[in-house]
Amino acid sequence: MKKVIVTTTINSPTKAIDLFESMDDWELVVIGDQKTPKDYKLKKGHYISPDEQEAYDKPLSDAIGWNCIQRRNFGLLWAHDLKADIVAVVDDDNIPLKSWGAKLLIGNESLVKEYKTEDDVFDPVGATNYPQLWHRGFPLQLLKNRKYSTYSNVNIIPDVQADFWNGDPDIDAICRMEHAPECDFDHSNFPLSSNKPAPFNSQNTFLLGKCLKDYFLFPHIGRMDDIWASYYIQAKGYKVVFNSPSVYQERNPHDLTKDMKKEYLGYENNHKLIKELNTDPEAIYSYLPGRAIRAFDLYRRHFN
Repeated sequence: MKKVIVTTTINSPTKAIDLFESMDDWELVVIGDQKTPKDYKLKKGHYISPDEQEAYDKPLSDAIGWNCIQRRNFGLLWAHDLKADIVAVVDDDNIPLKSWGAKLLIGNESLVKEYKTEDDVFDPVGATNYPQLWHRGFPLQLLKNRKYSTYSNVNIIPDVQADFWNGDPDIDAICRMEHAPECDFDHSNFPLSSNKPAPFNSQNTFLLGKCLKDYFLFPHIGRMDDIWASYYIQAKGYKVVFNSPSVYQERNPHDLTKDMKKEYLGYENNHKLIKELNTDPEAIYSYLPGRAIRAFDLYRRHFN
């Protein structure tokens, strides 16, 4: 089975990158950007330089643009070309724990705690021992509606597995400003899923290779790139499970005010988008700027 780890970076190899590269049963692909050190080198992984990306698909490169995390889409294409059965998408500040990659549920029938909600979307973070927090991309308008009293143990075959993160979790800027948490998630809360779509991110997330044709990190929409990708892929019928933390996140420096500005598109549109996706997955196009649509179309042509 071919297993590939994908990330992008503007830093020299971090502790997380060194640990991911040392895993014998995984192949590491690191996508460079214009700010990545020119002498970036890996011992055995694949470092894909800006020049190599341009040579691979110049129109897609132009449509995505530079100095953005959405360069990671080139890593997804590299994984596809490597014929990956499983792709792990990580950040370079996700320090893997000993359990990382050892509890893969995707592609197999798995017993999970499935929450039932009448809302249009489910927040997985609130179902844990941190009910005051919420996942980045969960509609703020629904925060007061969250209930976790109704669930059952069911068997599902997930296509996507979003593992959690101890330390600094993936919450939005407003939540981080208010709570500034340092988390240690209780493993007994996992694995969990829901009868409704839920936000998941592009850090510490595992996907079956068959998902790649529909999984795309949309550029030019701020910090909703992976969130809208998560809502879109679920609208296409892929099943998601959330599993216990397998990384410790030492979050790279962020300006929370700038993060909040980059999340505003989601604050305003997430709930509306989810409602429309429930009946028509291609409704995503009406929320994307033209350059993002072009990038998505160019990405998709690699799977024709």
